[in-house]
Amino acid sequence: MKITRRANVSWSGGMKTGDGAISTQSGALDRHPYGYGSRFEQLSGTNPEELLAASHAGCFTMFLAYVLELEQLTPDLLETKAAITFEVSDSGFDITTSHLTLVAKIPGIDPARFNQLVAQAETGCAISKVMRAKISVEATLLPA
Repeated sequence: MKITRRANVSWSGGMKTGDGAISTQSGALDRHPYGYGSRFEQLSGTNPEELLAASHAGCFTMFLAYVLELEQLTPDLLETKAAITFEVSDSGFDITTSHLTLVAKIPGIDPARFNQLVAQAETGCAISKVMRAKISVEATLLPA
């Protein structure tokens, strides 16, 4: 099975003075604003790091549910928070960590097996994998 999901971003202006809009294929975000203020100054709007945190938490949690299901275990609760750390360095901007915090209630599992399955879900989650993936870019320059 191969599934492609899409998102679109438009931007005009410089980094500090410009503004952008993010749209997702599903319509969950439809020209949702983002810009310098929402990324660096805690103003309203979203930002790429927040979206990555949501993606990582969502992917990990769903994959953990799958891993548990393979063990014939059904969670009563899986609640995951993700914290993406974004830092400015001499080389530019870096995402240095993604920290997942999980609270779970799973009948019939012992702590050792729980920790094994959590580790399996972290390494198997597609967003965890993409954070270690080779990235490719295709670019087209339009006439001014």
